[in-house]
Amino acid sequence: MRFPRPQSLNGLILVGFGLVALPLLIAVIWALFNLDRLATQSEQLVVTGVSAAENNQMLAEQAATLERVSRQYLVLRNPDSLELLRTDLERFEATLSDMAPLAERAGATDLSTAILRVTRKVVSTMRRNNMSDGEAQVAIAEFSSLRQMVSDLTTILTNFIDQELSALQASTRHAQQISAWQTAALVPGTIVLVLFFTLLVSRPIRQIDKAISQLGKSGFSRSIEITGPSDLERLGRQLEWLRVRLLDLAQEKNKFLRHMSHELKTPLANIREGTDLLLDGTVGDLDQPQREVTDILRMNGLKLQQLIENLLSFSAWQTKNEILTLSDFPLRALVISVAKTQRLVLKSAHIQLRLDVEDIVVNADRDKIRTVLDNLLSNAVKFTPKGGVITIRARNTENSFVLEFADTGPGIPEHESPRIFEAFFQGQQKQGGQVGGTGIGLSVVIECIQAHDGSVELVNSEEFSGAHFRIHIPQKKAHNESRIAANA
Repeated sequence: MRFPRPQSLNGLILVGFGLVALPLLIAVIWALFNLDRLATQSEQLVVTGVSAAENNQMLAEQAATLERVSRQYLVLRNPDSLELLRTDLERFEATLSDMAPLAERAGATDLSTAILRVTRKVVSTMRRNNMSDGEAQVAIAEFSSLRQMVSDLTTILTNFIDQELSALQASTRHAQQISAWQTAALVPGTIVLVLFFTLLVSRPIRQIDKAISQLGKSGFSRSIEITGPSDLERLGRQLEWLRVRLLDLAQEKNKFLRHMSHELKTPLANIREGTDLLLDGTVGDLDQPQREVTDILRMNGLKLQQLIENLLSFSAWQTKNEILTLSDFPLRALVISVAKTQRLVLKSAHIQLRLDVEDIVVNADRDKIRTVLDNLLSNAVKFTPKGGVITIRARNTENSFVLEFADTGPGIPEHESPRIFEAFFQGQQKQGGQVGGTGIGLSVVIECIQAHDGSVELVNSEEFSGAHFRIHIPQKKAHNESRIAANA
Protein backbone atom coordinates (compact mmCIF):
# COMPACT_ATOMS: atom_id res chain seq x y z
CA MET A 1 0.00 0.00 0.00
CA ARG A 2 1.42 3.36 -1.03
CA PHE A 3 0.78 6.18 1.40
CA PRO A 4 -0.19 9.53 -0.09
CA ARG A 5 2.46 12.21 0.13
CA PRO A 6 2.56 15.94 -0.62
CA GLN A 7 2.87 16.76 -4.30
CA SER A 8 4.95 19.93 -3.90
CA LEU A 9 8.17 20.82 -2.13
CA ASN A 10 6.40 23.39 0.04
CA GLY A 11 3.78 20.81 1.02
CA LEU A 12 6.48 18.29 1.88
CA ILE A 13 8.31 20.83 4.03
CA LEU A 14 5.08 21.82 5.81
CA VAL A 15 4.16 18.18 6.47
CA GLY A 16 7.67 17.54 7.74
CA PHE A 17 7.52 20.48 10.13
CA GLY A 18 4.05 19.38 11.24
CA LEU A 19 5.12 15.81 11.98
CA VAL A 20 8.23 16.99 13.79
CA ALA A 21 6.32 19.57 15.84
CA LEU A 22 3.27 17.35 16.60
CA PRO A 23 4.97 15.11 19.24
CA LEU A 24 6.52 18.17 20.84
CA LEU A 25 3.15 19.92 20.90
CA ILE A 26 1.46 16.86 22.46
CA ALA A 27 4.19 16.68 25.11
CA VAL A 28 3.82 20.37 25.92
CA ILE A 29 0.01 20.08 26.17
CA TRP A 30 0.32 17.01 28.41
CA ALA A 31 2.85 18.81 30.62
CA LEU A 32 0.59 21.88 30.89
CA PHE A 33 -2.42 19.67 31.75
CA ASN A 34 -0.52 17.86 34.48
CA LEU A 35 0.94 21.08 35.79
CA ASP A 36 -2.54 22.58 36.04
CA ARG A 37 -3.87 19.43 37.74
CA LEU A 38 -1.02 19.36 40.24
CA ALA A 39 -1.42 23.06 40.93
CA THR A 40 -5.16 22.62 41.60
CA GLN A 41 -4.53 19.64 43.88
CA SER A 42 -1.80 21.54 45.71
CA GLU A 43 -4.07 24.54 46.19
CA GLN A 44 -6.92 22.38 47.46
CA LEU A 45 -4.58 20.52 49.80
CA VAL A 46 -3.24 23.77 51.22
CA VAL A 47 -6.76 25.09 51.82
CA THR A 48 -7.85 21.78 53.36
CA GLY A 49 -4.78 21.60 55.58
CA VAL A 50 -5.17 25.13 56.88
CA SER A 51 -8.91 24.63 57.46
CA ALA A 52 -8.33 21.30 59.21
CA ALA A 53 -5.70 22.80 61.49
CA GLU A 54 -7.99 25.69 62.42
CA ASN A 55 -11.00 23.36 63.00
CA ASN A 56 -8.93 20.93 65.08
CA GLN A 57 -7.73 23.74 67.31
CA MET A 58 -11.19 25.27 67.51
CA LEU A 59 -12.82 21.90 68.35
CA ALA A 60 -10.36 21.29 71.19
CA GLU A 61 -10.92 24.78 72.57
CA GLN A 62 -14.70 24.45 72.34
CA ALA A 63 -14.59 21.06 74.15
CA ALA A 64 -12.54 22.69 76.91
CA THR A 65 -15.02 25.59 77.08
CA LEU A 66 -17.95 23.17 77.44
CA GLU A 67 -16.17 21.42 80.30
CA ARG A 68 -15.36 24.70 82.07
CA VAL A 69 -18.93 26.04 81.75
CA SER A 70 -20.36 22.72 82.98
CA ARG A 71 -18.16 22.80 86.06
CA GLN A 72 -19.15 26.42 86.72
CA TYR A 73 -22.81 25.46 86.49
CA LEU A 74 -22.34 22.71 89.08
CA VAL A 75 -20.90 25.27 91.46
CA LEU A 76 -23.16 28.29 90.80
CA ARG A 77 -26.35 26.68 89.47
CA ASN A 78 -27.24 29.90 87.68
CA PRO A 79 -29.44 30.02 84.51
CA ASP A 80 -26.83 32.10 82.62
CA SER A 81 -24.44 29.15 82.67
CA LEU A 82 -27.07 26.93 81.08
CA GLU A 83 -27.68 29.48 78.34
CA LEU A 84 -23.93 29.74 77.74
CA LEU A 85 -23.70 25.95 77.68
CA ARG A 86 -26.39 25.82 74.97
CA THR A 87 -24.56 28.42 72.86
CA ASP A 88 -21.22 26.60 73.16
CA LEU A 89 -22.90 23.35 72.11
CA GLU A 90 -24.23 25.03 68.94
CA ARG A 91 -20.73 26.26 68.08
CA PHE A 92 -19.29 22.81 68.78
CA GLU A 93 -21.88 21.22 66.49
CA ALA A 94 -21.15 23.79 63.76
CA THR A 95 -17.44 23.05 63.95
CA LEU A 96 -18.05 19.31 63.67
CA SER A 97 -20.35 19.99 60.70
CA ASP A 98 -17.55 21.92 58.95
CA MET A 99 -15.16 19.04 59.60
CA ALA A 100 -17.63 16.39 58.38
CA PRO A 101 -16.46 16.31 54.68
CA LEU A 102 -12.82 15.91 55.66
CA ALA A 103 -13.74 13.37 58.34
CA GLU A 104 -15.69 11.40 55.76
CA ARG A 105 -12.71 11.37 53.36
CA ALA A 106 -10.42 10.33 56.24
CA GLY A 107 -12.82 7.56 57.37
CA ALA A 108 -13.47 9.24 60.73
CA THR A 109 -17.23 9.77 60.36
CA ASP A 110 -18.08 7.30 63.16
CA LEU A 111 -15.65 9.02 65.51
CA SER A 112 -17.11 12.43 64.68
CA THR A 113 -20.64 11.09 65.29
CA ALA A 114 -19.56 9.59 68.64
CA ILE A 115 -18.04 12.94 69.71
CA LEU A 116 -21.25 14.75 68.85
CA ARG A 117 -23.38 12.13 70.64
CA VAL A 118 -21.31 12.25 73.85
CA THR A 119 -21.30 16.05 73.84
CA ARG A 120 -25.08 16.29 73.40
CA LYS A 121 -25.61 13.68 76.16
CA VAL A 122 -23.46 15.60 78.60
CA VAL A 123 -25.12 18.94 77.83
CA SER A 124 -28.59 17.34 77.99
CA THR A 125 -27.78 15.88 81.42
CA MET A 126 -26.47 19.22 82.68
CA ARG A 127 -29.64 21.04 81.61
CA ARG A 128 -32.10 18.73 83.39
CA ASN A 129 -33.89 20.41 86.28
CA ASN A 130 -33.89 17.37 88.56
CA MET A 131 -30.21 16.42 87.92
CA SER A 132 -28.74 14.76 91.00
CA ASP A 133 -25.17 15.24 92.15
CA GLY A 134 -24.28 11.69 91.07
CA GLU A 135 -25.56 12.27 87.57
CA ALA A 136 -23.65 15.52 87.42
CA GLN A 137 -20.40 13.82 88.41
CA VAL A 138 -20.94 11.12 85.77
CA ALA A 139 -21.59 13.79 83.13
CA ILE A 140 -18.46 15.70 84.10
CA ALA A 141 -16.45 12.46 83.88
CA GLU A 142 -17.54 12.08 80.25
CA PHE A 143 -15.41 15.10 79.31
CA SER A 144 -12.27 13.01 79.83
CA SER A 145 -13.29 10.55 77.13
CA LEU A 146 -14.50 13.50 74.98
CA ARG A 147 -11.06 15.12 75.07
CA GLN A 148 -9.48 11.82 74.05
CA MET A 149 -11.89 11.40 71.11
CA VAL A 150 -11.25 14.99 69.96
CA SER A 151 -7.51 14.30 70.17
CA ASP A 152 -7.95 11.07 68.15
CA LEU A 153 -9.98 12.92 65.51
CA THR A 154 -7.29 15.59 65.26
CA THR A 155 -4.62 12.90 64.83
CA ILE A 156 -6.64 11.09 62.15
CA LEU A 157 -7.27 14.27 60.17
CA THR A 158 -3.66 15.36 60.47
CA ASN A 159 -2.41 11.99 59.27
CA PHE A 160 -4.87 12.13 56.38
CA ILE A 161 -3.52 15.55 55.34
CA ASP A 162 0.02 14.15 55.51
CA GLN A 163 -1.01 11.19 53.34
CA GLU A 164 -2.59 13.52 50.79
CA LEU A 165 0.58 15.58 50.74
CA SER A 166 2.71 12.45 50.21
CA ALA A 167 0.37 11.34 47.41
CA LEU A 168 0.70 14.77 45.76
CA GLN A 169 4.49 14.58 45.99
CA ALA A 170 4.44 11.07 44.50
CA SER A 171 2.15 12.28 41.68
CA THR A 172 4.52 15.17 41.01
CA ARG A 173 7.53 12.83 40.83
CA HIS A 174 5.58 10.50 38.54
CA ALA A 175 4.71 13.40 36.23
CA GLN A 176 8.37 14.43 36.20
CA GLN A 177 9.44 10.90 35.29
CA ILE A 178 6.89 10.72 32.48
CA SER A 179 8.08 14.09 31.15
CA ALA A 180 11.67 12.86 31.29
CA TRP A 181 10.78 9.66 29.41
CA GLN A 182 8.81 11.65 26.86
CA THR A 183 11.76 13.95 26.31
CA ALA A 184 14.12 10.97 25.99
CA ALA A 185 11.79 9.36 23.44
CA LEU A 186 11.07 12.58 21.52
CA VAL A 187 14.71 13.53 20.90
CA PRO A 188 15.66 10.44 18.82
CA GLY A 189 12.20 10.35 17.27
CA THR A 190 12.52 13.97 16.20
CA ILE A 191 16.02 13.33 14.83
CA VAL A 192 14.73 10.35 12.82
CA LEU A 193 11.87 12.43 11.39
CA VAL A 194 14.22 15.29 10.53
CA LEU A 195 16.64 12.92 8.79
CA PHE A 196 13.78 11.23 6.93
CA PHE A 197 12.33 14.46 5.56
CA THR A 198 15.80 15.85 4.90
CA LEU A 199 16.46 12.78 2.77
CA LEU A 200 13.16 13.22 0.93
CA VAL A 201 14.01 16.85 0.16
CA SER A 202 17.75 16.51 -0.45
CA ARG A 203 17.56 13.51 -2.79
CA PRO A 204 15.82 15.34 -5.69
CA ILE A 205 17.92 18.44 -4.99
CA ARG A 206 21.08 16.32 -5.31
CA GLN A 207 19.71 14.90 -8.56
CA ILE A 208 19.14 18.43 -9.87
CA ASP A 209 22.62 19.50 -8.76
CA LYS A 210 24.14 16.47 -10.50
CA ALA A 211 22.12 17.17 -13.65
CA ILE A 212 23.24 20.81 -13.74
CA SER A 213 26.87 19.75 -13.21
CA GLN A 214 26.46 17.24 -16.03
CA LEU A 215 25.14 19.96 -18.35
CA GLY A 216 27.94 22.30 -17.29
CA LYS A 217 30.51 19.67 -18.31
CA SER A 218 28.84 19.24 -21.74
CA GLY A 219 27.44 15.87 -20.70
CA PHE A 220 24.43 15.87 -22.99
CA SER A 221 24.28 12.13 -23.73
CA ARG A 222 22.74 10.99 -20.42
CA SER A 223 19.05 11.75 -19.92
CA ILE A 224 17.91 13.67 -16.83
CA GLU A 225 15.27 12.16 -14.58
CA ILE A 226 14.24 13.79 -11.29
CA THR A 227 11.97 11.96 -8.82
CA GLY A 228 10.32 13.72 -5.90
CA PRO A 229 7.76 16.49 -5.37
CA SER A 230 5.87 17.59 -8.46
CA ASP A 231 7.50 21.01 -8.71
CA LEU A 232 11.00 19.45 -8.62
CA GLU A 233 9.93 16.83 -11.17
CA ARG A 234 8.69 19.68 -13.37
CA LEU A 235 12.08 21.36 -12.99
CA GLY A 236 13.69 18.05 -13.98
CA ARG A 237 11.58 17.92 -17.15
CA GLN A 238 12.70 21.46 -18.00
CA LEU A 239 16.35 20.43 -17.49
CA GLU A 240 15.76 17.43 -19.76
CA TRP A 241 14.32 19.73 -22.42
CA LEU A 242 17.37 21.97 -22.02
CA ARG A 243 19.68 18.94 -22.35
CA VAL A 244 18.02 17.87 -25.58
CA ARG A 245 18.21 21.41 -26.92
CA LEU A 246 21.90 21.73 -26.00
CA LEU A 247 22.61 18.34 -27.56
CA ASP A 248 20.97 19.48 -30.80
CA LEU A 249 23.00 22.69 -30.75
CA ALA A 250 26.23 20.78 -30.08
CA GLN A 251 25.53 18.43 -32.96
CA GLU A 252 24.75 21.35 -35.26
CA LYS A 253 27.96 23.06 -34.15
CA ASN A 254 30.06 19.97 -34.83
CA LYS A 255 28.36 19.51 -38.19
CA PHE A 256 29.13 23.13 -39.08
CA LEU A 257 32.77 22.73 -38.01
CA ARG A 258 33.20 19.59 -40.10
CA HIS A 259 31.63 21.10 -43.18
CA MET A 260 33.44 24.43 -42.86
CA SER A 261 36.78 22.72 -42.23
CA HIS A 262 36.40 20.53 -45.29
CA GLU A 263 35.38 23.55 -47.36
CA LEU A 264 38.48 25.44 -46.20
CA LYS A 265 40.85 22.58 -46.93
CA THR A 266 40.21 22.63 -50.69
CA PRO A 267 41.33 26.23 -51.42
CA LEU A 268 44.11 25.86 -48.86
CA ALA A 269 45.42 22.80 -50.67
CA ASN A 270 45.53 24.82 -53.88
CA ILE A 271 47.46 27.60 -52.13
CA ARG A 272 49.96 25.13 -50.71
CA GLU A 273 50.34 23.41 -54.06
CA GLY A 274 51.01 26.78 -55.71
CA THR A 275 53.65 27.72 -53.15
CA ASP A 276 55.30 24.31 -53.48
CA LEU A 277 55.44 24.78 -57.27
CA LEU A 278 57.04 28.18 -56.80
CA LEU A 279 59.61 26.80 -54.36
CA ASP A 280 60.40 23.86 -56.65
CA GLY A 281 61.11 26.25 -59.52
CA THR A 282 58.47 24.65 -61.74
CA VAL A 283 57.32 28.06 -63.00
CA GLY A 284 60.78 29.58 -63.01
CA ASP A 285 63.67 30.24 -60.68
CA LEU A 286 63.11 32.58 -57.73
CA ASP A 287 65.64 35.00 -56.39
CA GLN A 288 66.38 35.12 -52.66
CA PRO A 289 63.77 37.77 -51.66
CA GLN A 290 61.09 36.00 -53.69
CA ARG A 291 61.97 32.67 -52.08
CA GLU A 292 61.73 34.19 -48.59
CA VAL A 293 58.26 35.56 -49.37
CA THR A 294 57.24 32.18 -50.77
CA ASP A 295 58.55 30.48 -47.62
CA ILE A 296 56.42 32.82 -45.52
CA LEU A 297 53.37 31.95 -47.64
CA ARG A 298 54.12 28.25 -47.27
CA MET A 299 54.64 28.58 -43.51
CA ASN A 300 51.34 30.38 -42.99
CA GLY A 301 49.64 27.85 -45.27
CA LEU A 302 50.89 25.12 -42.96
CA LYS A 303 49.69 27.18 -40.01
CA LEU A 304 46.20 27.48 -41.48
CA GLN A 305 46.23 23.77 -42.25
CA GLN A 306 47.05 23.06 -38.60
CA LEU A 307 44.17 25.25 -37.44
CA ILE A 308 41.81 23.43 -39.79
CA GLU A 309 43.13 20.06 -38.59
CA ASN A 310 42.47 21.20 -35.01
CA LEU A 311 38.89 22.03 -35.92
CA LEU A 312 38.45 18.63 -37.54
CA SER A 313 40.08 16.85 -34.61
CA PHE A 314 37.95 18.73 -32.12
CA SER A 315 34.80 17.88 -34.06
CA ALA A 316 35.83 14.23 -34.25
CA TRP A 317 36.51 14.03 -30.53
CA GLN A 318 33.19 15.66 -29.76
CA THR A 319 31.32 13.07 -31.80
CA LYS A 320 33.52 10.24 -30.39
CA ASN A 321 34.35 8.97 -33.87
CA GLU A 322 38.13 9.27 -33.59
CA ILE A 323 39.97 5.94 -33.36
CA LEU A 324 43.57 5.64 -32.22
CA THR A 325 46.07 3.93 -34.50
CA LEU A 326 48.84 2.73 -32.20
CA SER A 327 52.34 2.09 -33.47
CA ASP A 328 55.95 2.16 -32.29
CA PHE A 329 57.96 5.20 -33.38
CA PRO A 330 61.01 7.20 -32.22
CA LEU A 331 59.84 10.18 -30.19
CA ARG A 332 62.94 12.34 -30.70
CA ALA A 333 62.64 12.13 -34.49
CA LEU A 334 59.01 13.21 -34.31
CA VAL A 335 59.87 16.16 -32.04
CA ILE A 336 62.61 17.33 -34.44
CA SER A 337 60.25 16.97 -37.41
CA VAL A 338 57.63 19.14 -35.71
CA ALA A 339 60.30 21.70 -34.73
CA LYS A 340 61.41 22.00 -38.39
CA THR A 341 57.92 23.11 -39.43
CA GLN A 342 58.28 26.06 -37.04
CA ARG A 343 61.89 26.97 -37.91
CA LEU A 344 61.02 30.10 -39.91
CA VAL A 345 58.82 31.48 -37.13
CA LEU A 346 61.44 30.67 -34.52
CA LYS A 347 64.09 32.32 -36.63
CA SER A 348 62.10 35.46 -37.36
CA ALA A 349 61.23 35.89 -33.68
CA HIS A 350 64.79 35.07 -32.57
CA ILE A 351 63.42 32.36 -30.27
CA GLN A 352 65.83 29.67 -29.13
CA LEU A 353 64.51 26.07 -29.04
CA ARG A 354 66.16 23.75 -26.53
CA LEU A 355 65.57 20.03 -26.98
CA ASP A 356 66.24 17.62 -24.12
CA VAL A 357 64.58 14.55 -25.60
CA GLU A 358 65.79 11.02 -24.92
CA ASP A 359 66.15 8.57 -27.81
CA ILE A 360 63.19 6.45 -26.84
CA VAL A 361 60.66 4.41 -28.76
CA VAL A 362 57.07 4.94 -27.68
CA ASN A 363 53.82 3.20 -28.51
CA ALA A 364 51.06 5.67 -29.35
CA ASP A 365 49.08 7.21 -32.19
CA ARG A 366 51.81 8.99 -34.17
CA ASP A 367 49.49 11.52 -35.80
CA LYS A 368 47.86 12.43 -32.51
CA ILE A 369 51.20 12.84 -30.74
CA ARG A 370 52.36 15.01 -33.66
CA THR A 371 49.20 17.12 -33.23
CA VAL A 372 49.98 17.46 -29.50
CA LEU A 373 53.58 18.50 -30.18
CA ASP A 374 52.61 20.93 -32.95
CA ASN A 375 49.86 22.58 -30.91
CA LEU A 376 51.97 22.98 -27.78
CA LEU A 377 54.92 24.33 -29.78
CA SER A 378 52.66 26.74 -31.72
CA ASN A 379 51.13 27.85 -28.43
CA ALA A 380 54.57 28.46 -26.92
CA VAL A 381 55.70 30.41 -30.00
CA LYS A 382 52.64 32.69 -29.83
CA PHE A 383 53.35 33.75 -26.24
CA THR A 384 57.16 33.74 -26.13
CA PRO A 385 58.67 37.22 -26.65
CA LYS A 386 61.51 37.87 -29.10
CA GLY A 387 64.79 36.53 -27.82
CA GLY A 388 63.00 34.04 -25.55
CA VAL A 389 63.59 30.33 -25.02
CA ILE A 390 61.29 27.33 -25.54
CA THR A 391 62.28 24.05 -23.88
CA ILE A 392 61.03 20.59 -24.89
CA ARG A 393 61.86 17.60 -22.70
CA ALA A 394 60.98 13.94 -23.00
CA ARG A 395 61.94 10.93 -20.92
CA ASN A 396 60.86 7.44 -20.08
CA THR A 397 59.49 6.38 -16.71
CA GLU A 398 58.62 2.92 -15.43
CA ASN A 399 55.17 2.69 -17.05
CA SER A 400 54.88 5.83 -19.17
CA PHE A 401 56.75 8.50 -21.05
CA VAL A 402 56.75 12.16 -20.06
CA LEU A 403 56.68 15.24 -22.32
CA GLU A 404 57.37 18.75 -21.02
CA PHE A 405 56.90 22.07 -22.82
CA ALA A 406 58.07 25.28 -21.18
CA ASP A 407 58.66 28.85 -22.35
CA THR A 408 59.84 32.19 -21.03
CA GLY A 409 56.64 34.05 -21.87
CA PRO A 410 54.28 35.84 -19.48
CA GLY A 411 52.78 32.57 -18.26
CA ILE A 412 49.14 31.80 -17.57
CA PRO A 413 47.28 33.89 -14.96
CA GLU A 414 46.09 31.90 -11.97
CA HIS A 415 42.44 32.80 -12.53
CA GLU A 416 42.62 31.50 -16.13
CA SER A 417 44.41 28.19 -15.43
CA PRO A 418 41.23 26.17 -14.67
CA ARG A 419 39.80 27.05 -18.10
CA ILE A 420 42.76 26.83 -20.47
CA PHE A 421 41.74 23.37 -21.71
CA GLU A 422 38.17 24.45 -22.50
CA ALA A 423 37.27 24.61 -26.17
CA PHE A 424 37.30 28.12 -27.71
CA PHE A 425 38.62 29.70 -24.52
CA GLN A 426 41.20 32.39 -25.21
CA GLY A 427 42.97 34.18 -22.41
CA GLN A 428 43.66 37.88 -22.21
CA GLN A 429 47.39 37.54 -22.84
CA LYS A 430 48.40 39.12 -26.14
CA GLN A 431 49.28 36.57 -28.85
CA GLY A 432 52.02 36.85 -31.40
CA GLY A 433 52.18 35.50 -34.92
CA GLN A 434 50.44 36.44 -38.16
CA VAL A 435 47.52 34.01 -37.78
CA GLY A 436 45.38 34.24 -34.66
CA GLY A 437 44.40 31.12 -32.72
CA THR A 438 40.92 29.61 -32.49
CA GLY A 439 41.08 28.70 -28.80
CA ILE A 440 40.80 24.95 -29.39
CA GLY A 441 44.51 24.04 -29.57
CA LEU A 442 44.83 23.02 -25.92
CA SER A 443 41.40 21.37 -25.94
CA VAL A 444 42.58 19.18 -28.84
CA VAL A 445 45.76 18.45 -26.87
CA ILE A 446 43.88 17.21 -23.81
CA GLU A 447 41.48 15.17 -25.96
CA CYS A 448 44.41 13.45 -27.65
CA ILE A 449 46.14 12.79 -24.33
CA GLN A 450 42.99 11.49 -22.64
CA ALA A 451 42.40 9.18 -25.60
CA HIS A 452 45.73 7.57 -24.64
CA ASP A 453 44.53 7.38 -20.98
CA GLY A 454 47.16 9.97 -20.20
CA SER A 455 47.15 13.27 -18.33
CA VAL A 456 48.34 16.82 -18.88
CA GLU A 457 48.93 19.36 -16.15
CA LEU A 458 50.03 22.96 -15.81
CA VAL A 459 53.11 23.01 -13.56
CA ASN A 460 54.00 25.84 -11.22
CA SER A 461 57.76 25.89 -11.69
CA GLU A 462 60.42 28.38 -10.64
CA GLU A 463 62.69 27.07 -13.39
CA PHE A 464 60.66 28.73 -16.16
CA SER A 465 59.03 32.15 -16.07
CA GLY A 466 56.28 31.23 -18.55
CA ALA A 467 53.89 28.33 -19.05
CA HIS A 468 55.09 24.83 -18.20
CA PHE A 469 53.05 21.80 -19.36
CA ARG A 470 53.79 18.23 -18.30
CA ILE A 471 52.24 15.24 -20.11
CA HIS A 472 52.15 11.61 -18.93
CA ILE A 473 51.19 8.92 -21.43
CA PRO A 474 51.08 5.35 -20.11
CA GLN A 475 52.83 2.61 -22.05
CA LYS A 476 50.79 -0.58 -22.05
CA LYS A 477 53.12 -2.34 -24.46
CA ALA A 478 56.61 -3.42 -23.47
CA HIS A 479 59.45 -1.95 -25.50
CA ASN A 480 63.05 -2.86 -26.06
CA GLU A 481 65.43 -0.64 -24.13
CA SER A 482 67.69 -0.12 -27.13
CA ARG A 483 68.04 3.46 -28.29
CA ILE A 484 67.84 4.56 -31.92
CA ALA A 485 69.34 7.53 -33.63
CA ALA A 486 66.99 10.41 -34.32
CA ASN A 487 66.39 11.44 -37.94
CA ALA A 488 67.59 14.95 -38.59
